[in-house]
Amino acid sequence: MPPGKRELARIERRLVTMLTEACETAKGEIQGFTWLTHTADLNAWAETLKVIWVFETLADRTLAQAESKARIFELTAIALNEAAIDLSLSDRNVRLDSEEECQRIHCGDWQKRLAKGY
Repeated sequence: MPPGKRELARIERRLVTMLTEACETAKGEIQGFTWLTHTADLNAWAETLKVIWVFETLADRTLAQAESKARIFELTAIALNEAAIDLSLSDRNVRLDSEEECQRIHCGDWQKRLAKGY
């Protein structure tokens, strides 16, 4: 039986808490990292969940892609596990982005950028 609205809300709150912990850890470890967010259809986590790690500049994002990707995936996996979300991570659902790119392409409008699937 699929989870009800209350259970989905509980999972979402737990995910937010765990991603916040991952974010705070990453701020101290990964150069140029500033914040993260996620998007998902609560009724289809596996197909729709995206965790977006945001860096200050494109150069910071590129450096993280080369040097910190494994740590980013590890922190994301820990957060999902602690939130009781069973999901194999891939580049499809863990993404790196930058404030610089959002400003250049979407005039700093993150809602618009996230809705476009960047």
